[in-house]
Formats: sequence, structure tokens, C-alpha cells
Amino acid sequence: MNSSPGDDRRPQRADARDNRERLLQTARAVFTEQGPHASLNQIAQRAGVGPGTLYRHFPNLQALLVAIIGGDVEALCAQGRDLLEHPSPDEALRTWLGAVARHATAMRGLVATQMIAQPTPETSTTLAACHQAIHATGTALLGRARQHGNAPAQLDIADLLMLTNAIAWASEQTPADTGLLDRLLALINTGLPYPGHHEPPK
Repeated sequence: MNSSPGDDRRPQRADARDNRERLLQTARAVFTEQGPHASLNQIAQRAGVGPGTLYRHFPNLQALLVAIIGGDVEALCAQGRDLLEHPSPDEALRTWLGAVARHATAMRGLVATQMIAQPTPETSTTLAACHQAIHATGTALLGRARQHGNAPAQLDIADLLMLTNAIAWASEQTPADTGLLDRLLALINTGLPYPGHHEPPK
């Protein structure tokens, strides 16, 4: 039986999907091993495809990273929206910042290095959208903590997120110290008063 033109195109689309999935799996593994030091050409080589194939799917590092973490960012923002119903606005903000920090430690701090940098005109549109979604979620939580909790008026969400991502990056530089992230996050919490301005528990 003769093949139609549509039949000829289907295997190519399937191959493209397979290549994309293989690239994503390989990139996650390489980033987990090497963090920000991984190269796109190395990822392509390990995935068994040419650099041109990688760049057709992911024109730059940011596009590749967003394809890997996009679902995680959506889940992080969904958690933040759920925390808007938490009975303690201060605790909700602290809990979410902790989740942001743990998300940012992914792939040896690669996520943190990308999230610390403020978006520029050269920033991938998809990565800028991740920045904006996280910023918007944090703004809502901080606003509630100011209005109904004890968060100081001078706190700025951009500063809090930058500090949180920097803490995540720092913790990944000494992976043997498994308690470092929590200790550094506790330093943020000293600037976020507990209900009733009580001293943080010891």
C-alpha cells in the first residue's frame, strides 16, 4: 500500500519527540552532576545527537532549563496560592520561602544562579515568565503578611527572593554540610517576626 505524505511526516515527528525527551533526561543528569559548569554541546554529545538538534529544540541554556523546571515552578506557585489560606500569614511566607530555597538547590544550584539574576531584554521569555510567576506569588504572600501578620513594611519581595536563592546556591557549594540550608534559612526567619512579635523558638 502506498504511503501518504502524512504517513511520511509522522515518523519524523516521533523522532523529534524522542530526541527532545532524551535531551531533557540527559540535561537533567548532566546538570545534576556539573551544575552551572555543564555545556550544551556536552549534553548533546551524551544524548547521542548533534548540536544542531539540541539548538533546534532549545536555542539556549535558559530555554533548556525552563523545559526541565517549568512544572516545578508551577507547583511552587500553586503551593504559594494554597498558603494564602494559611491561618498564619507570617508562617505561610516562611514556609514558601523555604520551598523556594529547596527548589533553587536543584542541579547543584543551577536554578539558583539563573533565578538570582534579574531578567534583562536578553533573558529567555520563558525564564522571564518563571521569574514573574514566582515574584507575583511572593508578592501576594508578603502583602498578606504585612497586612495581617507581622512582616515589616520595609521588606521587599525581590530582596527576599534574591537572598533565598543566594542561600540555596551557597548551600550547594558545600553539599557535605546537609544542615547548612536550614541554618541559613533560619537567618532569614529572624527578620520575619513570629505572631505577636514573639522571639523565634530556640
